[in-house]
Amino acid sequence: MHELFIYYRSQAQHAQAVKTAVAAFQHALRERHARLEARLLRREEQPSLSITWMETYRLTATADAPGIDAALQAEIELLATPALAGLLDGRLHVEAFEPCAS
Repeated sequence: MHELFIYYRSQAQHAQAVKTAVAAFQHALRERHARLEARLLRREEQPSLSITWMETYRLTATADAPGIDAALQAEIELLATPALAGLLDGRLHVEAFEPCAS
């Protein structure tokens, strides 16, 4: 069980489309998974040229489900990939980390 980080790049001109697409599929995910916390972060690489985006996902832990499992990770990736098609420079990078301290 872990937290999930998905990062990718886009041209700055696609910023609004990326934000809109991510907001829509993160909303859909939160509707299906009440304990899911999802965020979208951005870092401009060169002003007005490109942006690195980071999506983060975690579940509020309970005794029976402490984090994101393989099935939820696959669902997140399945929604993200087509929603962002044509907006990215390169591909999605998915990383999973296990919390070890608070």
